[in-house]
Amino acid sequence: MDDDKRPVIANPWTALRRYTPARIALGRAGSALPTGELLRFGLAHARARDAVHAALDAKRLAGELHALGLAPAIVHSAAPERETYLRRPDLGRRLDAESARSLASVQPRPIALAIEDGLSALAIERHAVPLVRALIALAPQRWAGAPAAIALQGRVALGDEIGERLGAQLVAVLIGERPGLSSPDSLGVYVTYAPRVGRTDAERNCISNIRPEGLDHESAARRLDWLAAAALARGLTGVGLKDESADSRRLT
Repeated sequence: MDDDKRPVIANPWTALRRYTPARIALGRAGSALPTGELLRFGLAHARARDAVHAALDAKRLAGELHALGLAPAIVHSAAPERETYLRRPDLGRRLDAESARSLASVQPRPIALAIEDGLSALAIERHAVPLVRALIALAPQRWAGAPAAIALQGRVALGDEIGERLGAQLVAVLIGERPGLSSPDSLGVYVTYAPRVGRTDAERNCISNIRPEGLDHESAARRLDWLAAAALARGLTGVGLKDESADSRRLT
């Protein structure tokens, strides 16, 4: 059958689709997308929206972290609910008054964990516990028993206040990243030395796309542990600290 008479005309790059989740070589039906591709796009978009609006089961997560030897506090940002959180990013960067008071009695340690729902509670539910488990197995002297907070309606900068109130030298923020159409469950980690309110993104290091289809938990744990150790040794994070985890001999 001539191409012009086929319901769907294949793209010559179709074979490349096996190497990427990106939407390439979709083909066409006349001047439009094939119905199957349009439906798959709609499903991916719905999954991304669901990830943004889903609520994190903080109590369940706290129980799973407790089984790893952590005793996380559950805290809230100043954004009272999800709609406000999405419309007011500034409120997601500060703790509410009750949460701020609740962290005052925690025994300080060099490293604190802030585990935040961010823009994908799904990412936290799937990947936060496996990553923490990998960290403890890799370097228990740094991560076992670290003070932790599970933060609801949190933005990255909320970790600055959490780390400051916990008296930590360094905070690692585990947060659900903004969903993409092929990655509704991507976890990000932001590492900040000497956390305090007012830190900028230039003073952080980021590890992104932690999930089986991206950076696996064990690889992410090795990179995060290297950054944490280097940050404590050198007294800085951000643009002054480059990820040299591929050659740990460079750590001084």
